[in-house]
Amino acid sequence: MARPSRFDVDQLLDAAVRLAAAGGPPAVTMSAVAQAVGAPSGSVYHRFPGRPALLAEVWLRTVESFQAGYMAVLDAESDPRRAARAAARHVVDWSRRHPAEATLLFYGAADFGRADWSEEHTRRADEGNERVFASLGALADALGATDVRGRERIALALVDLPLTVIRRHLRAGTELPPYAEDLAEECAAALVG
Repeated sequence: MARPSRFDVDQLLDAAVRLAAAGGPPAVTMSAVAQAVGAPSGSVYHRFPGRPALLAEVWLRTVESFQAGYMAVLDAESDPRRAARAAARHVVDWSRRHPAEATLLFYGAADFGRADWSEEHTRRADEGNERVFASLGALADALGATDVRGRERIALALVDLPLTVIRRHLRAGTELPPYAEDLAEECAAALVG
């Protein structure tokens, strides 16, 4: 009978997230992750065939977690204006609850070595992005924002401005103010009408 693993994938990915939040994607190496959890390097290589797979999983687990909540908020509300405000709030709320992961959102997949990812990792990333863009497009249509400028306004309201509300605080390592969600919602409401 095989001995149970002392270090599971989530422990390793949690350590990788902490490393990336503190030092950016270059800080995430196989040996750094192993050292962070007190595991032999072989434990990391046993679960990830190489650094590109580790980086892909760190990025994808973070983005997929964020996207799942974001999509749930967008899908839960039938009124497009309320959905927009709720989505803007979600960005800040999720970031408040997951500050290390939120720090990773300020990077892109390219920073996490997307060019070297497996076909499966690339497909997962593309499918997640397509779902979010489709939902934002449907919301823009429901709000009557059907031209390029209108769609840019929706992206600004639901993605860019909420991230701006949190960026300074996350980078400085300071707490988000208690009204941060309100600011994101107010910005979204002003832009979507």
